[in-house]
Amino acid sequence: MSQQKMSNKPQRWQHPGGKLRELGAETLTDAELLSILIAPGITGKPAESIAEEILQRFGGFKGMANQPLEKFLDVKGLSDVKVIRIAAAFEIAKRCVDLVTKELREDEELRREVFEE
Repeated sequence: MSQQKMSNKPQRWQHPGGKLRELGAETLTDAELLSILIAPGITGKPAESIAEEILQRFGGFKGMANQPLEKFLDVKGLSDVKVIRIAAAFEIAKRCVDLVTKELREDEELRREVFEE
């Protein structure tokens, strides 16, 4: 994703998507990344607050990955649609990891490069 030039003034984004667009995904906190998936929030509870609650409740992304989808519905502000978005994002991540793992198993030279540096 291309980066736009920024002014020297600190920027305050209304939504983490703007921050991602201008600074890159790697600059976002876990809560900001998750809030993009579950936006919008609900009255009195923005998506970022809901995301922080989810991460705290499940102990981060790793803990979230091991939960049945129904457990997410216990979080105020999460609907079926938002839980499905989370599940889809985790499946995409799992497939990426599976592909890299397969490449590492099949390519001895790549394994050496990755693990011997």
